[in-house]
Amino acid sequence: MRMRTLTLAAASAAALLAAGVLPASASGATPKSAQEGSVSAASLLSKVTSCSQISSGKYRTDDETSATIPVCGKNGAVFWKADMDIDCDGQRTAKCNENADPWYQDDTAFHQSNGQPLKADSLPYIVVPSSSSIWKYSSYGIKGGGVVAVIYNNKVEYAVVGDTGPTNIIGEASYATASALGIDPDPATGGADSGVTYILFKNSTVSPIESHSAAVSLGDQLAKQFLSNN
Repeated sequence: MRMRTLTLAAASAAALLAAGVLPASASGATPKSAQEGSVSAASLLSKVTSCSQISSGKYRTDDETSATIPVCGKNGAVFWKADMDIDCDGQRTAKCNENADPWYQDDTAFHQSNGQPLKADSLPYIVVPSSSSIWKYSSYGIKGGGVVAVIYNNKVEYAVVGDTGPTNIIGEASYATASALGIDPDPATGGADSGVTYILFKNSTVSPIESHSAAVSLGDQLAKQFLSNN
């Protein structure tokens, strides 16, 4: 989990522009998109139009922003609406390493079935804030490997809870999650400033955690239950 700041992000972007290099989304490349499962983004979003706050306080989206994001409760799920910073932590790959990510760490809070860290560039996962006085995720049935519906630009991507981050910041997902949703996955300059909804299904577990197909199958099932129960 990286500690992104707006200043560092702006500096990185300026450096890229000065070098004549643009991220894929700015260079006209067609981003990869996703619509997984049978439940539409609109159907899921219709159930999270209002917030019953369950967190004791609110979160920042970055180090330099004010705390405005609550964690909200629904039947069978919790959710928040935030930005998306890019997590490239875990196993070292060609896309996720010290050279690509200034905040790179070679581990994730939750591990694959073989004990190895997750692979951020191939596994869709999200980051939850570490437990604090603001909110303790485990007290609400959220755990490593739990299923998450991540919604952006009318697309749904199913992910797992794969990492933990700072106690005061929310809104981060893996390189693979961003890429699937058509968000620039560059860990230094990519991400989305807003418009991302994260719906975490309580008491769910994908096994093995690294199986994205299992996450999609279980996620679609839980999304249907979520619509029926809310």
